Amino acid sequence: MTELKKATADGKAEPPARSVRVVILALMIAMLLAMLDNMIVGTAMPTIVGDLGGMEHLSWVVTAYTLATAVSTPIWGKLGDMYGRKGIFLTSIVIFLIGSVLSGMAQDMGQLIGFRAVQGLGAGGLMVGVMAIIGDLVPPRERGKYQGMMAGVMAVAMIGGPLVGGTITDHLGWRWSFYINLPLGAVALAMVTAVLHLPRKERRKAKVDYLGTALLTVGITSIVLVTTWGGTEYAWGSAVIMELIALGVASLAGFFFVERKAAEPIVPFHIFRNRNFTLMSLVGFMAGFVMFGAVLFLPLFQQSVQGASATNSGLLLLPMLLAMMIVSLVAGRITTSTGRYKIFPILGSILMVAGLFLLSTMDTGTTRFTSGVYMAVLGAGMGFLMQITMLVAQNSVELKDMGVASSSTTLFRTLGSSFGVAIMGALFTGRVQDEMTARGGGGATEKSAQLDAAHLEMLPAAMREAYQYAVASGTHIAFLVGGSVAVFALVAALFVKEVPLRGSAKPESAPDDDGTAPTPPAAAKATQNA
Repeated sequence: MTELKKATADGKAEPPARSVRVVILALMIAMLLAMLDNMIVGTAMPTIVGDLGGMEHLSWVVTAYTLATAVSTPIWGKLGDMYGRKGIFLTSIVIFLIGSVLSGMAQDMGQLIGFRAVQGLGAGGLMVGVMAIIGDLVPPRERGKYQGMMAGVMAVAMIGGPLVGGTITDHLGWRWSFYINLPLGAVALAMVTAVLHLPRKERRKAKVDYLGTALLTVGITSIVLVTTWGGTEYAWGSAVIMELIALGVASLAGFFFVERKAAEPIVPFHIFRNRNFTLMSLVGFMAGFVMFGAVLFLPLFQQSVQGASATNSGLLLLPMLLAMMIVSLVAGRITTSTGRYKIFPILGSILMVAGLFLLSTMDTGTTRFTSGVYMAVLGAGMGFLMQITMLVAQNSVELKDMGVASSSTTLFRTLGSSFGVAIMGALFTGRVQDEMTARGGGGATEKSAQLDAAHLEMLPAAMREAYQYAVASGTHIAFLVGGSVAVFALVAALFVKEVPLRGSAKPESAPDDDGTAPTPPAAAKATQNA
């Protein structure tokens, strides 16, 4: 690959914009792999259960993947920092593809759950690898150019995933919902191998922090299982949930103690001394809380209350996703041209709060156009937040910690989504059950999650109206709570400090604890001459 000799702070050549774009394209394909998978598999699940049986284990097909992804995310980030980004990233792609092949070959539900966990392990490395490599390749000041691409990949996955999944399942069989990853993965592997050239990194002599890894794994597993099982598989006050909470707290307390003494901690706590990094982690948590709650409840509301078809469930989110993509692209361009970004987390949080409170006002008389406008407001808020949080977090740490910074921010967003789905889901379910009981429609309560437009038409008119009112009421309380939580993101955004984004020079100096990122004179001069 031809490279321009553009000076950087360390005197190494920097790849030209064209080469970077080719690498970014390869990374976006890998990112699409991880994002598409759950969307496609979710559509194929009814067919999978019909073939393999094991309906009682259905939730584990998703939980195993999500859990493995969350647990492995910080580990992949640290391994990339220690042993080099490219090799670790390629390994994660290979593991993901192996899990895909094995999942497609599964003969029973137990095998499928185990192989989905293998897929999830690889997926954790895909997401954090993409973010960390972009952090290595593209200076923060220039990174805004590529925000629209990332938001676009997310939109394509959410809109196209269910449609692709349904088409593949109907015409090729459910096993191809996993095999479809192979051609995409092969392209990503070939492109990354051929075009990604990172500076050779010295292997750190310290050993992997195995004890810290084990404690963090147990702690994250406990958190995800509590948020997944609480109120569904087990009552919130049940012994299983209480034991998981106790195990999680004990494991994380042990993790904090061990990490303070580890030579190469999985999550170095010094990065949290930087104010901007900590604030962006909190904002990312809140954004994840809101985003995945909205993705869960909006299609349910439109199918159950507004009579939309489940077949086009991805298209129902188009106003939100399109607004998110456009705003993310505009914000990225402005950030690149001006170097300023503080206004975007504030604007994003304001719009997120406004969008959620608007969505909480929806009832049985709300039109699709009105709900689409409300979704667009929420999507615009997300567009200001989704990539800016990662950008500011990466700008707040040294280059040697780029992997753990990317993985920590991703982990906070993942945990936020788990809490969001659990808390908003519990409130939604409780309100639906209460309203159905009060209106004499309790007979439909247990199957309320499966009542789409077609099934609703089969219900007696009184029960159908009761259920639609109950879903609207449940949606109201869920989004009301989501809006209240989003206020904390706004408060955090107000305290973000405007720190100059690093330019083409990549200084190795650590940011100050108050969030400033000092640039050595040599680095500043190299930036001016580039």
